[in-house]
Amino acid sequence: MCGIVGVISPNPVNQLIYDALLLLQHRGQDAAGIVTMQGNKCFMHKARGMVRDVFRTRNMRALPGSIGLGQVRYPTAGNAYNEEEAQPFYVNAPFGLVLVHNGNLTNAQSLKTELFDVDRRHINTESDSEVLLNVLAHELEMVARDLPLTPAEVFKAVAAVHKRIKGSYAVIALIAGHGLLAFRDPYGIRPLCFGQAADGEFMVASESVALEGTGHQLVRDVAPGEALFIDMKGQMTSQQCAENPTLNPCMFEFVYLARPDSVMDGISVYQARLNMGETLAQRLISTMPPSDIDVVIPIPESSRPSAMQLAHRIGKPYREGFVKNRYVGRTFIMPGQGARKKSVRQKLNAIGLEFKNRNVLLVDDSIVRGTTSKEIVQMAREAGARKVYLASAAPPVRYRNVYGIDMPTSSELVAHNRSIEEIRQFIGADALIYQDVDAMKRVVAALQPALKGFEASCFDGNYITGDVTAEDFAKMEAQRLSQGDEEDGPARSRLALQSRQE
Repeated sequence: MCGIVGVISPNPVNQLIYDALLLLQHRGQDAAGIVTMQGNKCFMHKARGMVRDVFRTRNMRALPGSIGLGQVRYPTAGNAYNEEEAQPFYVNAPFGLVLVHNGNLTNAQSLKTELFDVDRRHINTESDSEVLLNVLAHELEMVARDLPLTPAEVFKAVAAVHKRIKGSYAVIALIAGHGLLAFRDPYGIRPLCFGQAADGEFMVASESVALEGTGHQLVRDVAPGEALFIDMKGQMTSQQCAENPTLNPCMFEFVYLARPDSVMDGISVYQARLNMGETLAQRLISTMPPSDIDVVIPIPESSRPSAMQLAHRIGKPYREGFVKNRYVGRTFIMPGQGARKKSVRQKLNAIGLEFKNRNVLLVDDSIVRGTTSKEIVQMAREAGARKVYLASAAPPVRYRNVYGIDMPTSSELVAHNRSIEEIRQFIGADALIYQDVDAMKRVVAALQPALKGFEASCFDGNYITGDVTAEDFAKMEAQRLSQGDEEDGPARSRLALQSRQE
């Protein structure tokens, strides 16, 4: 998961891209980068850290130009600690090409070999985004050799890219002296939309909130397999470049990743979470008597809409029982489980008044490793709760995700090869209620009749690109386990902690 943005404007774009990245900060906090272009020359600054820390006044002054890209990084491939893997990525031929990417390529390793042996291109990092950039560069070079680069040639190159790469990808690229290119994978897994301002300025971004928060009117989402090309004069053309595109947006975007005020593929993220709360309430009613519950309390932040709707549906009071300290260092960079547990208590504090002598229902957006849930249940007991029930607005996370969401190894997923009762015992709750997979898909799909399916592999084990094998998973897990303690923090605990502590 990353946040990307691209702008082409009659005015300088450095501040605009900075503002858009702040609105996308929830999509990645490990690194940030901006590249701008003036004439045919690129200006770039990127570093590890949050947007507000990476860019100072001197950095912003060194980013002139009226066309540019930005990215906030959340690493799901490559090395989380290598500053060289922060985006944007640049390659000088053909033309001068700069790219930002959100997603994960499932055939990156074979492509890397192919690029070296056949295309004669060298990859200098472990990032799959650099692989994608070089595939695009090679295909642009093939179609534009001895020809002027027209939108038709650009679309031919994107069509060739679709045929070579597998996985999920939303991409924005700058072609020096020519314009801005954006395209989305044929399954539409990762989000991408575009909008326009009153002066004709175009913005392409991961979420609609980046457009609306910077004064742009959302035009529409980029369709699966579609490419947009906006030339230096601000003229946009688009074309479908994939042979059999189908829209299968990532369900985890609606569960957890996206901001609630975004609209993705025609679906309000906030309304999707309300609907999940409705079906979760139905599930709860069929599992236990609501009369046993005194109060419904969300685990901040993503679970709030679902918790509110559930409380309304079962006729119980909704209360804020946890307060976040936003100024404590991030939990996921701390090595060792003991340090993480300590930091959970530093970042979340229970309001005893809401727990004392009550049967409380805690609602979370999802349960991944289960260690944080276990700690929060214990916090509720120590705050005086008689009984602590836990409900998850998402179904059990039983499988790894390979499309751009960083999941632990299968053995570390609390729901992997465990029954609901075994998960309940591990977490220590008096009752555990999970969302139903089919019900979740149904109520979110109801908000967009044109939608035929979702990428929900971490819940249902269905990998829609059809190219992921058991051998691939074995390699991923071996690589993950070999990375050691240093990378254990950001790689393995982010999903379980970030949503309620950022």
